[in-house]
Amino acid sequence: MTSLAPIDSFWAVVPAGGAGTRLWPLSRAGAPKFLHDLRGSGRTLIQETHDRLGPLAPGRVLVVTGAAHRDAVAGQLDTLAPEAILAEPSARDSMAAIGLAAALIERADPDAVMGSFAADHVITDVEGFAGAVRTSVEVAREGWLVTLGVEPTFPSSAFGYIRSGEPLAEHPGAARVSQFVEKPSVEVARGYLAEGGYRWNAGMFVARPTVLLDLLADTDPGFAADLRALAADGSRMEEIWPRLPRIAVDHAVAEPAAAAGRVATVPAAFDWEDVGDFDSLAALLGADGVPMTVLGDADVRVVDASGLVVAGGRTVAVVGLDDVVVVDTPDALLVTTRERAQDVKAVVAALKESGRADLT
Repeated sequence: MTSLAPIDSFWAVVPAGGAGTRLWPLSRAGAPKFLHDLRGSGRTLIQETHDRLGPLAPGRVLVVTGAAHRDAVAGQLDTLAPEAILAEPSARDSMAAIGLAAALIERADPDAVMGSFAADHVITDVEGFAGAVRTSVEVAREGWLVTLGVEPTFPSSAFGYIRSGEPLAEHPGAARVSQFVEKPSVEVARGYLAEGGYRWNAGMFVARPTVLLDLLADTDPGFAADLRALAADGSRMEEIWPRLPRIAVDHAVAEPAAAAGRVATVPAAFDWEDVGDFDSLAALLGADGVPMTVLGDADVRVVDASGLVVAGGRTVAVVGLDDVVVVDTPDALLVTTRERAQDVKAVVAALKESGRADLT
């Protein structure tokens, strides 16, 4: 059996939300980053996510997305049944999205184990990913909430961290999670890497649906009850959904469960990237010896310059600028540097405040 063979009673849940404000003007509320081909592979991020998960959970992939994106998701994932795309009436953060899927799976398959994997991550080692998922499912069948811990490659301040505790003797490489750590400073992150035992928290969780919902019920019984009520009667969506808390699954379940000794981590040795801004996109696409990376079909002319150009259509010329980022779209042009790529979100905030939601 290969690592890509189907996993018995395994369901894959794909939360597809967020606007990717640091990737503006390419990513916008109406066309978030998971709907874009950010690698030049011919497949969008959500299509690549489905490509990875489909063989492991054939006929058992659920996508949870905003009502505004349902048609676009259905168009890109045209092999999914209509009922496999769950549309949120409004954004309530990841706990509501993942919890609704868990409640539906709990009713459909008593033996199920589910995994939640974001729609906008880049993972090119499909075999390595599948192997880590398979191990996580084995651990989750024993009642653990499992998180895949990504091996850090540099001291990043952009990600949260998982601190490993004692190993699980029956599952080589897996360990109890002693603590989830919020995004640290670069200096603190450098200390984590020197100490060892820390991994990036990529937000990939695997658990039996009942375990996930019962853990939620330990801290917010009303939330868990509402999710189960929605799964039992979908006609109550307009009544129940607006009152669900806005909270991430990390804060609602993973952190308190780790404090109670209920969370395990499985090492994820594969390369992983969440493409959080144009600096990370430039690093992902960059090739050795090629100073300027181009995404799109634009005619780009470069003279003594380096960085990233994302464009389509008209000619773009960059002269004498190092580590520049140029993103050219029909109605907006962004020019910044890789170093300041995280600050693009401030432009989006300012546009919204000035009433230019048409551009965001």
